[in-house]
Amino acid sequence: MEQAYERFLRYIAIDTTSDEQFPSCPSTPGQLELARLLADEMRQMGVSNVRLDEFGYVYGFVPASPGREDDPVIGLISHMDTSNAMPGANIKPRIVKNYDGGVIVLNEEKGVALSPAEFDFLPQYAGKDLIVTDGTTLLGADDKAGIAEILTAAQQLLAPGAPSHGPFAIAFTPDEEIGRGADHFDVAGFGAAYAYTLDGGAVGEIEYETFNAAAGRVVVHGVSIHPGSARGKMKNSILMGMEFQQLLPVFENPACTDGYEGFFHLTGMSGNEERTELHYIIRDHDREKFNRRKALFEAAGRFMNEKYGLGTVELTVTDTYYNMQEVLKDRMDVVDRARRAMEACGITPVSMPVRGGTDGSRLSFMGLPCPNLFTGGHNGHGRHELVCMQSMDTAVQVIKQLLTMPHEE
Repeated sequence: MEQAYERFLRYIAIDTTSDEQFPSCPSTPGQLELARLLADEMRQMGVSNVRLDEFGYVYGFVPASPGREDDPVIGLISHMDTSNAMPGANIKPRIVKNYDGGVIVLNEEKGVALSPAEFDFLPQYAGKDLIVTDGTTLLGADDKAGIAEILTAAQQLLAPGAPSHGPFAIAFTPDEEIGRGADHFDVAGFGAAYAYTLDGGAVGEIEYETFNAAAGRVVVHGVSIHPGSARGKMKNSILMGMEFQQLLPVFENPACTDGYEGFFHLTGMSGNEERTELHYIIRDHDREKFNRRKALFEAAGRFMNEKYGLGTVELTVTDTYYNMQEVLKDRMDVVDRARRAMEACGITPVSMPVRGGTDGSRLSFMGLPCPNLFTGGHNGHGRHELVCMQSMDTAVQVIKQLLTMPHEE
């Protein structure tokens, strides 16, 4: 029977980078290629009611063992796409067997390495087996590790002699990395009473607090004049875009914040003298502070228009998801079940606020309570991404425990 890491290595060979420039769902063809592969695998292992819908979502269902038919249906969810922050094609993974706790050179030519001096969690993996990149791409553990773990657990529970389990549903979503993972999710058809996303983090992590998040788009309109005769006439939109950025709190950015602290994050800026476009993400755990951040962002746009003339700055702010804790505070039984499953596997649960979001952020507000569980991955979205093979095995065991342990009345 295939191990989780073996599935993972097959899945990362498919480029599933999502792209917000394309409105289609899924936004890129590689995601559909992986979706077809996953649907076929699910059918082959005996998952029931497997379907791949017109939006690229993959669904499946595993009926309960005899005597467990009245158990509530538990959902398991991971996303198929990878971030466009780094290349996701031609990934060349390497297995570091029996890691010695020191520096791992990923790419000597480019001077890329994984060092405990930079990543202080590394020594805890001494003696373990790590899957790393060659320093030129991301790895794809976010979130193909979660997919591999869910399907490995499902296959083991469908095998002869497997322990008794309740009914469970499986879903794999497209375009989570660009904020669209729940856009077309069929909550009713999925049929779960509650669910868990398997979407990153070290062993033991269970997360039920996320950011509130919005996307900000700023278009600055300038006036281009030949620099030789520009005095008093040119309005350089690039410089005005830089001025807009300077109106935001200088230290309230991801590099200067952690824990429950929110931020404004400039993710992209491009243009010329005539037109410049800036893209932001705006995040805060507290809904009131989140609303104040959006108000400040909009006030900066109004100030620029008052200074340079109406229409100089076009600004839009679009909410993308909210803090799932607003829903889960009333469904802590779902969180507690995950904690009990981890403890039964000899793991100490750790809860911390997610400095981001998952599909579960939106699904929780769509009627499907959905905290997030670990997969064993670290350093997502970059060339230093890695996953521990033993952590993947542990995630499989936790999933199985979640599905097999009895429900408390």
